[in-house]
Amino acid sequence: MQDISGLPEAGQQLINGYGDGGFRISGVRHEGSVLVFPKETQAWDLTSIEELTLDHLKAVKEADPAVEILLIGCGANMAFIDEAIRNDFRAAGIVIDSMDSGAAMRTYNVLLLEGRRVAAALIAV
Repeated sequence: MQDISGLPEAGQQLINGYGDGGFRISGVRHEGSVLVFPKETQAWDLTSIEELTLDHLKAVKEADPAVEILLIGCGANMAFIDEAIRNDFRAAGIVIDSMDSGAAMRTYNVLLLEGRRVAAALIAV
């Protein structure tokens, strides 16, 4: 498991590590894919980026406070997100950026610590 620790505010969900089919977030091990918001982490029932639909991202659009940036960790490799999904999120004022899961986690931590309204949808590696 790779370590990517930092110094979050109390209650923030900082991603500490990943690998072996899961993530360590704020010191807690999560098996499988996850949705990470600044104040909570949820299990995410997606194992392949090719299966991604708008329904998989419903919690992101309903988040309170609203998310402004969604980082999608596509697993071991970066993948392109369907244009219909991007357009739907753009219309809701949410920017989507896709990359491999390791890069998404590191970017999420930086944006979180900057106080941005960020979420990460991460496929386990």
